[in-house]
Amino acid sequence: MIDLQPLAILREIDRTGSLTQAADKLFLTQSAVSHAVRRFEERYQVKLWKREGHKLRLTPSGEYLLGLANRVLPQLEYGAVVLEDYARGRRGAIRVGMECHPCQDWLMRVLDPFLSQWPDVDLDVTTAFQFGGLAALLSHEIDILVTPDPVEQPGIEYQPVFDYELVLAVAETHPLARKDRAEPADLAGDTLITYPVSRERLDIYTQFLIPAHALPRRHRTVETTDLMLRLVASGRAVSATPDWLLREVKGVRGVGLGQGIKKSIHLGHRKGERPNYLSGFMELAATVQI
Repeated sequence: MIDLQPLAILREIDRTGSLTQAADKLFLTQSAVSHAVRRFEERYQVKLWKREGHKLRLTPSGEYLLGLANRVLPQLEYGAVVLEDYARGRRGAIRVGMECHPCQDWLMRVLDPFLSQWPDVDLDVTTAFQFGGLAALLSHEIDILVTPDPVEQPGIEYQPVFDYELVLAVAETHPLARKDRAEPADLAGDTLITYPVSRERLDIYTQFLIPAHALPRRHRTVETTDLMLRLVASGRAVSATPDWLLREVKGVRGVGLGQGIKKSIHLGHRKGERPNYLSGFMELAATVQI
């Protein structure tokens, strides 16, 4: 493998035009520079330069090596900076897993300032978990889990970021829109829309309907919040929705569910030492309210 020192020497000679100045730039003596070049020439049986009076003229071998130095050394120097950034937690990647479908708007408010503050950190967001969000976090598939339902697990910590109330979204023309609170039996004649999540993980079932032995007339799922709210506004269905999601939605009103279902969004992460950029994401997320 080619020694890097002759590459650095040729580059500095080309920059400064002097063997003496090149040696000073590299914190070497002139004899050390000459010795390094001579050792290289003997090893590869080539000459790198010829003296013409007080000047040095590169041979074809020297010209080639100078071109190689100008290509390789900047990459190695940049690589050293990148490694230093990794060591200091300034560079890396964050994989965020979402178990909160309507939290996309909130997450975007976090991502914009984060990406500005940490330009060298890659970020990926996913909602697809083969074995669930917690399992993805434990298996290092993701680094942060955004969830309204934290599950205690050894090695995992949760940070609450904001509170909200789960309400029943109904059209302003719906009979329930005149009530402050809905009871489980009130949904007997309605179509309930939810995200495509199992009933065991839907609070409107586990905390509202099932304890009262009640069910809606029909249950269907949709993938997007926008479609869900459009269907609700048209009077075709009702939906259990975070109260903050309805603040700027026209034609839809939020009605309390029974005695109220209070929730919090949490950020789950693995315990232990965290890179600076991951701590930065957590700190920023705690300041962004919905």
